[in-house]
Amino acid sequence: MRNTWKNLALGTLLLGGIATQTACSNSDSDGSPEKTRLQIALTDDPGDFAEVWIDVKEIRINSSDADDQNWVPLAGVKAGAYNLLELVNDRDTILADAEIPTGKISQIRLVLGDNNYLVTNEGERIDLTTPSAQQSGLKLNIHQAVVGGIINKLTLDFDVAKSIVKAGNSGKYILKPVIRTILEAVGGNIRGGVLPDSVQTAVLAIQGQDTIASTYSLGGGYLIRGIPAGAYDLHFLPTDTNFLPAVKPGVPVVLGQVTTVDTVRLPLK
Repeated sequence: MRNTWKNLALGTLLLGGIATQTACSNSDSDGSPEKTRLQIALTDDPGDFAEVWIDVKEIRINSSDADDQNWVPLAGVKAGAYNLLELVNDRDTILADAEIPTGKISQIRLVLGDNNYLVTNEGERIDLTTPSAQQSGLKLNIHQAVVGGIINKLTLDFDVAKSIVKAGNSGKYILKPVIRTILEAVGGNIRGGVLPDSVQTAVLAIQGQDTIASTYSLGGGYLIRGIPAGAYDLHFLPTDTNFLPAVKPGVPVVLGQVTTVDTVRLPLK
């Protein structure tokens, strides 16, 4: 998808995976399949609610290209209720930490229970219903290699604003998760700050006309996770119209590293 930063300023955020990594050898010296360590983490971007709780029951993994078979429950999943809005701006929680065969992850399924709900800024609790098509688990396409000898951390980055849909004027809300998957072994991170810290600001990492990833600042800080190595122009788009956008060009990203960017001060109109 190709979007200009002006389009994204209106709320269109690009979701997607990162480029595929080369796998290591596929067996140990004793002839058994080589194992690699996979962590699955959950994080979120800020949303306009006080709390958003999801009920995680199970994670299933598929290493084949057949999406109707070969699904295997992932060991060590920490089932339970998670408040997504506690997991923002460089905070996450590990949902699973397990050994799997080295090779490729084609897909995973995030299986949720029935105890999903939100709390409005006014303190009202509202249950979130889940479409019947997702009751067998939300399928996420990965299609990336996992490498032996390192921790491969797969982060599930919820977009709360897009994941919660109001059902007309009924007062009901539907949970239709929109999740960006990030395998940190194949990407780098960008961290920085925006002033004034009271102004929520969209931060976009752009190459040419392509927006590769985006997030919002929280308390003046931001973190863009898991993007390919290269140079990016960072665009800062404040939600407060008393301030002008800002750009920081040529920010380098290195695989497996965090690039810390000098704090940007938004200019007043």
